[in-house]
Amino acid sequence: MASPLRVLIHGGGIGGLTLATALARRGHHVEVAEIRDEVEALGVGIIQPSNALHVMREIGVLDACLRAGFEWEILTIADPTGNTLAEIPQPRMDDAPPNNGIPRPALAGLLNAAAVDAGAVIRFGTTITELTDDGTGVDVTLSDGSTGRWDLVVGFDGIGSPLRTRLYGDRYVPEYTGFANWRVTVPRQPQVRGVVMGTAGQDAKALLTPITEELMYLGAVFAEPEDFRPDPERAHEQLKERLTMFSGPIAEALATVTDPASVVYSRISQVTVEDAWHVGRVVLAGDAAHASTPHLAQGAAMAVEDALVLAQSLDAESDVAAALKAWEDRRRPRAMWVQAVSRAVLKQETGTPTTPEEDELLKIGIPGAAHVLVKPY
Repeated sequence: MASPLRVLIHGGGIGGLTLATALARRGHHVEVAEIRDEVEALGVGIIQPSNALHVMREIGVLDACLRAGFEWEILTIADPTGNTLAEIPQPRMDDAPPNNGIPRPALAGLLNAAAVDAGAVIRFGTTITELTDDGTGVDVTLSDGSTGRWDLVVGFDGIGSPLRTRLYGDRYVPEYTGFANWRVTVPRQPQVRGVVMGTAGQDAKALLTPITEELMYLGAVFAEPEDFRPDPERAHEQLKERLTMFSGPIAEALATVTDPASVVYSRISQVTVEDAWHVGRVVLAGDAAHASTPHLAQGAAMAVEDALVLAQSLDAESDVAAALKAWEDRRRPRAMWVQAVSRAVLKQETGTPTTPEEDELLKIGIPGAAHVLVKPY
């Protein structure tokens, strides 16, 4: 597109800040409306698979991610005592590393800095209160009382996306899968130099993921009632009760957890917007459009791919409408495939009945999926 665009991004998380950086580096005028009052990130750590690291390279922050995190290339499958059952090398996309574990707060900080350095404006404590798209631009009122007119509004505002509700009402709401993720940051054991998946069959699986030289996180998924919340006084004990079948490294990691407040609990939900992801000049991306379960470690990777491909589509097409169509034509098949495979893996690992279509998807396996996802997006 020949002329710089005015773009408002609703949401300053991983996807929103990646898009802000990619667009600002291309000369567009970018503002980010972020409802939180400062740079922060909930949760513990995150895995950046090779396709996500490829995007980080494209926006100029790959080296910063690797310095802040822990690069790794071998997935180890272990029995409940910690004995190795298999070591699986992970594929890479072009010259990006296979994987990087990184603390979420560190990633949020470096992406925010990259966006600001590129020229984007981050407006904290701000959200959209009014929005009118007249076909040639979008008039927006923000919660601080300011107004503006934008060529494009992008909703990277998460699985509970307020912008999605504005576009579609209650047609697309998060669907709870029946499972929840328990995670806690612990000291990294020297032998944990890549993800270690401890498996006790369908009873339990637990992952140790290095995120710095000093730290790793322990994660595990269990079926939980929708209204369940950990006891704030004994959440660490409740996690240990769910993992009593493990000894070895996982038990050693659990032994270091003494503070119930350090346990992060999140229900696993998904969203699939079946209609077009864009309405006029307003577009949904990342979890706002296609949130998936975490079983391929691809949620944030899909968001940053969305961001980079949107920036590329705006480069390549003559107008916003054509760019949004080209973007969705590229992104929908890949994101929907990730969502379907990830949900099938969740059901397989927890002994939940799968459909014939899911059985076909499961034939590729997690290693096979990793190889698919390092192909061009």
